[in-house]
Amino acid sequence: MQKKYYLCTEKLYIMMKNAMILLAMAAVMLSCQPSEDEIFFGEEGFEEVALQSEITSVQPMTGLVLWPSYNSTGKYAPVITLEFQYCLPCRVVTGKVDGVLQYDWSYLEDILDRISSRNHQAILRFRYEYPSNTDVDSEVPGATAVPQYIKDLPDYNETFKKNAGGDGPTYYADWTNAELQWFTKQFYTDFAARYNNDTRIAFVELGFGHWSEYHIYGTPVKLGTNFPSKQYQKEFLMHVDNVLDIPWAISIDAADDGYTPIVADAELMALDFGLFDDSFMHEGHEIKQGDGYNERCWRSIGEDKRWKVGVCGGEVSYYTRDDQRNFLNPEGMYGWTWEAASAKYHITFMISNDAPGGIHGTVERFREAGIAVGYSLRVLRCATNGTETRLSITNDGVAPLYRDAYFAIGDIQSEVSLKGLLPQDTLRISIPAGLSAPEDLGVVCPHILPSQKIEFAADIVPDSKR
Repeated sequence: MQKKYYLCTEKLYIMMKNAMILLAMAAVMLSCQPSEDEIFFGEEGFEEVALQSEITSVQPMTGLVLWPSYNSTGKYAPVITLEFQYCLPCRVVTGKVDGVLQYDWSYLEDILDRISSRNHQAILRFRYEYPSNTDVDSEVPGATAVPQYIKDLPDYNETFKKNAGGDGPTYYADWTNAELQWFTKQFYTDFAARYNNDTRIAFVELGFGHWSEYHIYGTPVKLGTNFPSKQYQKEFLMHVDNVLDIPWAISIDAADDGYTPIVADAELMALDFGLFDDSFMHEGHEIKQGDGYNERCWRSIGEDKRWKVGVCGGEVSYYTRDDQRNFLNPEGMYGWTWEAASAKYHITFMISNDAPGGIHGTVERFREAGIAVGYSLRVLRCATNGTETRLSITNDGVAPLYRDAYFAIGDIQSEVSLKGLLPQDTLRISIPAGLSAPEDLGVVCPHILPSQKIEFAADIVPDSKR
C-alpha cells in the first residue's frame, strides 16, 4: 500500500508539472498575439496623432440643477446646464372637440424659451397634485392640474384633504374617471409628437401622487380612486415607454408595492426608465445611517443596473433647512461626501436650489460638483492614415450618456454612438476622414443646444515624439 501511494503521488506530480508547462506555453503564445488595440491601430499607414484636451466645464445634460426662479440667471448660470420646472397639463390643454384634444402650447414654449436663452436645458416634471400650491388657481390652494374640461364632466369627482401630511390643503384627481385615464396617456402621445426632438428638453420626470413622487401623505391611499390602479399604472408606463424618446424617470418611491406593480412585474422592470430621489443625502438615507428607506428603494427598483439604461438624479434633501446648504461641504455631510454619494448612485443631475445660500455653495464648488457627475469622455488613442481616423475612448465619469453623441471631424462623424458607454469601458470607433489638425476633432450631439459643447479629455504623446 505504501508503494502504491508513492507511485500515485509521483504520477500526480508529473501530471501537475506537465499542466504547468502547458499553461506556461499557452501564456507565451497569448503574449505573442497582438491585442485588439494593436490590431486596430497598427494597420499599415496609420500613425499616432498627438492630442491634448481637457474638460473645464460642466457637461451638457449633467450637473447641479436650479429652478428658474432661483439663481439660474446670475453668477451660477455658467456653471449649470440644467433647470428644473414643474409643468401643468391644464395650462396647455384648452378642451376637447370631436374627440380631439385642443392645445395651446404657449405656456410650455415660454418656459422652454426662457430656460434655453440662458444656455440651459429643461428637466420637466408633469404633475396633478401639489399640496398648498396656487399655480393652478390663486384662490384654491392645492388645486389639481387636471384640465378644466375633465373637471367639468358630471362623473368627475375629486377628493380633498384639508392638511395632507401637514403640507396643507390638497385635492386629488379622480382616477375612477375614464376620461382622465384616457387623457393622461393621450397627453404624453401628443407631447412626445411635438417635443421628442426638441433640444431645449434634456429629461422628463413623471409619476402620480404628491409632486408626482409616487406617494400621498396624510390621507388613505385608495387605488383606482385617489391614486391610479395598478392595472392602469402598467398601461400608462408601457405607453410612455412606447411614445417618449426623451429619457424619462420616475421616483424611487415607486419601489413601494403598496402603490405600484413595478417591482413585481418583470415587463415593467425591463423598461428603460431612470430614477429620481427627492430626498437625496438626508440623514437616514443609507441603511447604515438609520432607516435607510431611500437606499432600499434604490436597490429594489434599481437592481444596481437601472442607471445603465435610465438617467438617475433627484433633489438634495429638505429634511432639514441646512441639508442643501451643507451637502457640498468637501468634508461631507452625515458621513459621506457629494462625490461619494453621486458615484454610488451614478447620478447625472441633482436639484440644489438652496446650495448657493450656504458657505460651501460657491460658484467654483458648483462647477466642481457638476463635473463630478454624469459622463466624462477621454480619448486614449488616436491614429489616422489621411482618409480615416481611429479612436479609443473611455468614460471617466459615474454614468453613461443617455442620448446619442458622436465623435466627428468637421462635418464627418463616426457611425458609432457614444450613448451607453459605461464608466471605465472602452469603445473603439472610426471616422471616415483624416485628422490634419487636432482641434478639428470634436463631439456632436443632436440632443443639446447649438450653443452647448461636449468636451473630452486627452493627453496623447506618440512614442516618436516623447
